[in-house]
Amino acid sequence: MSPYYEKTMAQAEVPYAAVPRSSTEGRVRFSDEQHGSDADVEDNELFEHPEALEVADNDTLYYGMTLGARRARKGRGFWVTVVSLVVVSVVGIFWLYFDGINWLQRSKKRNVILMISDGFGPASETMARNFVQQTRGLPVGFQSVLDEILVGASRTRSSDSLVTDSAAGATAFSCRMKSYNGAIGVDARRAPCGTVLEAAKLQRNMATGLVATSRITHATPGAFAAHVVHRDMEDLIAEYEVGNYSLGPVVDLLFGGGRCHFEPSTRANHSCRMDARDLLGEARGRGFRTLLSRKDFDALDAHSAALPLLGTFAPSHMDYEIDRDPHEQPSLAEMAEKALGILTAATKSANAGFFLMVEGSRIDMAAHTNDPAAHVREIIAYWDAIAVARAYVDAHPDTVLISVSDHETGGFSVAKQLGPEYPEYLWNPFALEPVKHSIEYISAQLLGPAVGDSAERYRLVRDTVFPEWLGIANATHEEILDVAQESDSVRLRQRLSTITSDRAQLGWATHGHSAVDVNLYAYGKDAHLLRGNHENTDIGDFIVQTLGLDLDQVSTLIKNDRVVQNTPAVKQEWLGRRDLDAPEHHPHMH
Repeated sequence: MSPYYEKTMAQAEVPYAAVPRSSTEGRVRFSDEQHGSDADVEDNELFEHPEALEVADNDTLYYGMTLGARRARKGRGFWVTVVSLVVVSVVGIFWLYFDGINWLQRSKKRNVILMISDGFGPASETMARNFVQQTRGLPVGFQSVLDEILVGASRTRSSDSLVTDSAAGATAFSCRMKSYNGAIGVDARRAPCGTVLEAAKLQRNMATGLVATSRITHATPGAFAAHVVHRDMEDLIAEYEVGNYSLGPVVDLLFGGGRCHFEPSTRANHSCRMDARDLLGEARGRGFRTLLSRKDFDALDAHSAALPLLGTFAPSHMDYEIDRDPHEQPSLAEMAEKALGILTAATKSANAGFFLMVEGSRIDMAAHTNDPAAHVREIIAYWDAIAVARAYVDAHPDTVLISVSDHETGGFSVAKQLGPEYPEYLWNPFALEPVKHSIEYISAQLLGPAVGDSAERYRLVRDTVFPEWLGIANATHEEILDVAQESDSVRLRQRLSTITSDRAQLGWATHGHSAVDVNLYAYGKDAHLLRGNHENTDIGDFIVQTLGLDLDQVSTLIKNDRVVQNTPAVKQEWLGRRDLDAPEHHPHMH
């Protein structure tokens, strides 16, 4: 209810509709004298009674004037009405031309916040809710910020598999079409497809942004701003993101990790590019302000920051929330909040709003590693970002928030059978509470160059890894020995996963994705239109309809853009061996 409506209702003594017919309060009533006079006689009644005409004409009793005078007055009134309508029409046309069009456009101003919880399935929401409710002593009826806005479910298959990957999943959202696993902004024939972000920029002149905790060149953010035939071509995705294609720069704001794909290969300790192009320099040449640290991020004033912005706050993926040093890297919620502030300020006096995609990227990666402690912390960090977005929608009712996953990861279950006997009906959230670091971090420390001989590694595992990092005081000698002696990162992470998951009694069916439907959440303007069970492409359709976009027009403009990287792509091995163990991801390793 608007403040104006509240004011007028407060000023009214009694609503008209609430007054009984028998009451005189609030109603227009004639006096008895008026009811008894000829003033209550209609015009047509006069013409039906000649004697009344005679009285009115001779004695001027009808409205105090002769009938001829009254007819003349009515004629003048007709022309006054005509002239008034002409004047109002002319004034209206001038207003519409000079200011009214702007008003109409402002009335259609829309903001879309699309939040993607990568790899986050229904069981993961249950697990996180149970964890928070139990460890914080909250009421049994506790609901998360997502539970409160649940509207339906999204089906996740790609064009070539019932089990999608993140690239095809994100392309379904961005291009509103099914494509093959690995596709980044291209259709099943490998042709570029226009995205909702590109169309929002070109057709509505909206501000645009991408925020992620992965490399900003990773599959999900890449699918909104780039067009490559395979997700491993992150060097080319980076080129697209800084505007190196036919449309030029279309992303106004990029926050995330992945600086290594923007730095030339000549910087051996910093770059993961396969060529010597300096994309940070190229971005600055196109007007981007580049941010490389937490200090740069904190110095950014959301109310006055000029676009475009490129913030890369880690060489590769940003750290898991469980490992994150808040003095070194911003959280997902902090990046989302600052992005919203900047885009709002940039569109404050404009006729168009903004499109912002925010990804909780590492929910998925923790599930790939089957790391329940890192997984639940990533979900809670995503909840924090959702809370920021919901507060924004409350303050800006022309905004819609959509939260959806591209797929589920891990085949995760809130149950695990530990032996051949009939299983216990329980899981233990408190087993995850004391865990201080992710399996990724622990693996990197154990296999890093700083660890000496096998005896030193054994002591590190016995005295630090189990009691301090995993919060396990009852580790067996066999468990300590198995972890200390393992030299392969994949097998080491699996051992650590089993140790934690068994104690919590949480199950994993795979290190990959599954085909289950994922939850769909929405809040704000027209959110009710997403109720029910939808194909993932319906999310893209909803954005297109909300903003009035034409993606086919964009596809025509970019049909000749390059979709294959000139240099070899860096293949992402099973379980993300590159993602999790790459030296550039652990510059702080000691």
